[in-house]
Amino acid sequence: MVSGKESPSDGRLLVVAAALVDGDGRVLVQRRPAGKPMAGLWEFPGGKVEAGETPEAALIRELAEELGIETWGSCLAPAAFASEALGERHLILLLYVCRKWRGLPQALHGEELRWVRPLELHGLAMPPADRPLIGLLEALL
Repeated sequence: MVSGKESPSDGRLLVVAAALVDGDGRVLVQRRPAGKPMAGLWEFPGGKVEAGETPEAALIRELAEELGIETWGSCLAPAAFASEALGERHLILLLYVCRKWRGLPQALHGEELRWVRPLELHGLAMPPADRPLIGLLEALL
């Protein structure tokens, strides 16, 4: 995750992401599109928290925009966060686990979607902020 709301005073970038978990215990990841920062890397779906938005509302919006699915705040379980320096900015990534949604995820903004077991995440090229979350997902799922 590299996009987000930058705080004008301190350069923090707040983003949210979802570990969508299917009935077989697999997690959905998407490949960042060409022309974007970190193009080609696999990431958890999500994006920036806009001014005045709660993290949960931002994630619900981002999942609808990126994947064409609908979910609800009651279906988002806070799981972990990651912190990563990005040049002069600092990314704070909030990860939620989601097991219930309506619709079939589609790659509306990413190049490709893939369902993988948590252990398989180690073999994917992922942004630095996403990598520390893999161990947690292995333990949870």
